Amino acid sequence: MAELIKVEYAQTGKSASSDALGMREMQARAYEKRDSQYLLLKAPPASGKSRALMFLALHKLNHLGLRKAIVAVPEMSIGASFKNTDLTSHGFQWNWHVNDHYDLCRAGSDTGKVDTFCRFLADPQSRTLVCTHATLRYAFAKLKSSDFDDCLLAIDEFHHVSVDEGNRLGGLIDNVMNGSNAHIVAMTGSYFRGDAAPILLPNDEACFDKVTYTYYEQLNGYRHLKSLGIGYHFYQGRYLDAIREVLDPDKKTIVHIPNVNSGESTKDKYGEVDHILDALGDVEVQDSQTGIVTVRHPSGNLLKVADLVTDTPNRRHVQEYLRNVTKPEDVDVIIALGMAKEGFDWPFCEHVLTIGYRNSMTEIVQIIGRATRDSEGKSHAQFTNLIAQPDADDEDVKVSVNNLLKAITVSLLMEQVLAPSVSFKPRSRMTPGEKAEPGTVIIEDTQAPVSNKVMGILDSGGQEDIIAALLQKPEVATAAVTDTTEPEVINEVELPKVIERMHPDLDEGERELLRETVLTTMGARATGGLFNEDDLPEDAVIHEPEAVYDTDSDGGPVDPGAAPDGRDLDGDIESDEPKGNRQFLKIGEKFVNIEHLNIDLINQINPFQGAYEILSKALTAPVLKTIQDTVVGNRTQMTEEEAVVLWPKIVAFTKEKGRPPSVHSDDHMEMRYAEALAYIQQKKRERARGVSA
Repeated sequence: MAELIKVEYAQTGKSASSDALGMREMQARAYEKRDSQYLLLKAPPASGKSRALMFLALHKLNHLGLRKAIVAVPEMSIGASFKNTDLTSHGFQWNWHVNDHYDLCRAGSDTGKVDTFCRFLADPQSRTLVCTHATLRYAFAKLKSSDFDDCLLAIDEFHHVSVDEGNRLGGLIDNVMNGSNAHIVAMTGSYFRGDAAPILLPNDEACFDKVTYTYYEQLNGYRHLKSLGIGYHFYQGRYLDAIREVLDPDKKTIVHIPNVNSGESTKDKYGEVDHILDALGDVEVQDSQTGIVTVRHPSGNLLKVADLVTDTPNRRHVQEYLRNVTKPEDVDVIIALGMAKEGFDWPFCEHVLTIGYRNSMTEIVQIIGRATRDSEGKSHAQFTNLIAQPDADDEDVKVSVNNLLKAITVSLLMEQVLAPSVSFKPRSRMTPGEKAEPGTVIIEDTQAPVSNKVMGILDSGGQEDIIAALLQKPEVATAAVTDTTEPEVINEVELPKVIERMHPDLDEGERELLRETVLTTMGARATGGLFNEDDLPEDAVIHEPEAVYDTDSDGGPVDPGAAPDGRDLDGDIESDEPKGNRQFLKIGEKFVNIEHLNIDLINQINPFQGAYEILSKALTAPVLKTIQDTVVGNRTQMTEEEAVVLWPKIVAFTKEKGRPPSVHSDDHMEMRYAEALAYIQQKKRERARGVSA
């Protein structure tokens, strides 16, 4: 198996510990913003978003004068996360209670639930209601925006919303914001939707205060989980013939079989379940009360398997059994198709095995989240994607290559999400003698201070949105896997396009600063984070750029005894200057002091090199060539921006080889150089004709 990512964590216990009010770290961070009218909470699965909302809602109901709290979830099963909860025993002032009559995440007709929703708004005695997104939409069609005055509207799994005309929930949010004084809390565990549609209109999103709790903070703060791995296993032929290679019966596992309409499916989902059961051992019995299947493994161990695929009356019993699991031995393997993803809770899960590519990156993140709950005795969590290996003789080779590229994109994004955060602090906002926290890069902005707009983006997790949007561009995915694109093309052409699209109100200088911080963050995360000097390998090659001094009109140094950072060359840094840490970022094979990062070094960062190297080892040379050839065949036409970026590379290539690059070369990078050269020459001829005319 190709293990693209393995992240190790420090087990600090911070994210699992509670304060005097019974709040975990993320919940306390959200509670600091309890008076905000509009709040967007981004936090990973299992971080406690549901309880965070309870704290916020109860504060708004009891201190801010709101009359009602409405919680909307994407599906009925997730409504259980907002059941009655004892909060006072742990130090909070009030308990969370929902009257059974106003728990609309239960069986019943849509019409009946809508009528109950409308009665709730008119009932002065009732304060809390839980319903699905669908019920909220249907009810809103019968109501006015002003009916939500003095209400809290909380949207769980907010990534289901978008501004797309077909997304009525997105329009509902916009109408409520502009037609009432309602408070809104939006919660999501995903940094992105599965499509290109933005979640909110820009003017609406600007109204939201944002609280971000990262995957790294969550996992690093666990007590038991030490590491998380994300890997790929490639198969040829039928996936059922390869399932034994990746299905470990000793690990608590959820197997997600492919959708029946996908290329990986055999079109017989029940037959696939039977085959997986056979791969685990001999079926002995199915419990008539719970629906759980007992399988005897060749080792003699008995395995309890939950089948959520076979659609019989038994499936309701299986679901009920899983809701009441309390011990590791209660279940060993769960086989699912459309279930056991968003909102599903099985803390003992160690391995999620997903067969085939999933169209939605959000779905993959939700699947990974099933394995990342902290649980005693669980030190490692694993996500494995079993996907078809591209075959040059297959008429659908383009499809399999595209699926592989999209799957790898998920890994690249998760690598960014799961790694330690890098923060940025402008030197102009530091006090004399202040020392930056570990993991902080100082922005040298004494000449041109960083704007509040840029700092707002950096402080609210806006970098994550930019990185997610960048990694979902096909050009970036191909660069990660095929090594046919210079990193500068991504860094100087594709990334600026994303930033300009997402933040059109920034000026050129602000966009450039944001680009540099995003690249620095991606580079640090992809190469192990920022390294303290004491932690560098013994054979580390440290890159210290030559000092550049201010000069007078005669070209001499203004202060020959001073280094660029204000330090006397024979002494220490001035005591009243803000201090940075001796921390290093790995760029290529060298470690660069972050105090000496410059634009030329930043543009050389290739956050995808590790993925390419791992895949190169996992795939045979013919398969890798098939992927590269397919990608090159689909490559976009040369643009002026890419040609400008590649020109220095073309000059260096010609100087080294003694000839210009050739379009007939077997080397895909040389071919791209040749295409850029031809483009430049063509433009030169066109301009010459224009001048002569």
